[in-house]
Amino acid sequence: MTIEQIYTGCLAQGAYYIESEGEVAIIDPLREVKDYIARAKDNNATIKYIFETHFHADFVSGHLTLSKETGAPIIYGPTAAPSFEATIAEDGQEFKLGKVTIKVLHTPGHTMESTTYLLIDENGKDHAIFSGDTLFLGDVGRPDLAQKAASMTMEELAGLSFDSLRNKIMPLADDVVVYPGHGAGSACGKNMMKETVDTLGNQKQMNYALRADMTKEEFVKELTDGLLPPPLYFPLNVKLNKEGYAHIDEVIKQGAKALSPEAFEAAANETEALVLDVRHQSEFIKGHIPRSIFIGLKGGFAPWVGALIADVEQPLLLVVDEGSEEEAITRLSRVGFDNTLGFLKGGVEAWKAAGKETDTLESISADTFKERLEANTIPVFDVRKEGEFIAGHIENANFTPLGNINNHLAEFPENEPFYVHCAGGYRSVIAASILKSRGIHNIIDVAGGMGAIKKVGIPVSDFVCPSTLK
Repeated sequence: MTIEQIYTGCLAQGAYYIESEGEVAIIDPLREVKDYIARAKDNNATIKYIFETHFHADFVSGHLTLSKETGAPIIYGPTAAPSFEATIAEDGQEFKLGKVTIKVLHTPGHTMESTTYLLIDENGKDHAIFSGDTLFLGDVGRPDLAQKAASMTMEELAGLSFDSLRNKIMPLADDVVVYPGHGAGSACGKNMMKETVDTLGNQKQMNYALRADMTKEEFVKELTDGLLPPPLYFPLNVKLNKEGYAHIDEVIKQGAKALSPEAFEAAANETEALVLDVRHQSEFIKGHIPRSIFIGLKGGFAPWVGALIADVEQPLLLVVDEGSEEEAITRLSRVGFDNTLGFLKGGVEAWKAAGKETDTLESISADTFKERLEANTIPVFDVRKEGEFIAGHIENANFTPLGNINNHLAEFPENEPFYVHCAGGYRSVIAASILKSRGIHNIIDVAGGMGAIKKVGIPVSDFVCPSTLK
């Protein structure tokens, strides 16, 4: 028996490859499926099943493409109602895979169809659970996403999660291995650990949601307290996962069209496409197409695209480093953004050579920032997350988190300079690009963010652990 966790850091998502006696099951595959097929082929194995733990909100699964390529059936747990052909398993139903067995444990709560898959080894011993978004390491799946039952409240779904955990998962032995659907960084939970594999016994000891003496009322309160609004693209991804989507090869073929500066500009004007610059922030700072939005590939690319652009049908035109266009298109497709129309051939240098206008972003070092702070009182805007801001920030800094920066536009000065910073310099440039696209141009980026700010001795507020504020 072989179990392989295929973890994608950008999405904080775990897909799983399970093989026994030449038969393979894939759990929650990513949109691009060639690697799964290649793995099986290299092992002279056959993909027999494709298991989905639920209708995902934060990424587009590869279940349909993988089924089309291999003929393997797609399997969901009870109550799932996809628009395509699939096996809707019963609670407790078992599927043979070589010498091992995969058992369906219906665990509603995160969604009504949420299902955990229990792997039983060839000796009949419970070996591992693939818990999807039902159980994370350190947390459980949020009960407030768009795919919830329309007639149920968030609190009612949280109550179902409580029952699922206690009736289906907690009775399992402590040595059962937990393979979750997500880890730290995912918006599907609040307090996930950075680790991606653990034992159930350890989770029973340290996961707040598995406390043995916890009442349902306490569970519901803790699970629903402090939930930030889900990203706007989540319901659109659910729709794609439930109803279907284009083959990834078609998406790449459309998006990988090399456009001259003239054709690129014409496409932007004719389609109202958003120009998305995915180079490193340092390159964007030095020169970019006016009104383009920066979200660099070398960061939390796909989730930030989903959170800030939101509309998966928005036409996109890419500014990329040479050779990175297919990576960008693929990562966009993982979160449902399939409408890439092409990329700028020759990049910004070709744009400049064609005599077209470019823009820059003023960016200063932390040392220069310190000198200026001591000399004047220009406003400072901190675009980190709330927990980061609470844990320590520059005195009198304005809190304007990137995730909902559009709700803070009125707070930024229109005619006076101001500073913007994040933790390391990635999010502040995203924020600056959005502000510039809205006509606010008097922005000064602080390179290196809070990490550099602390190193040069700029005073920050005392550390407060966000968990103590609940």
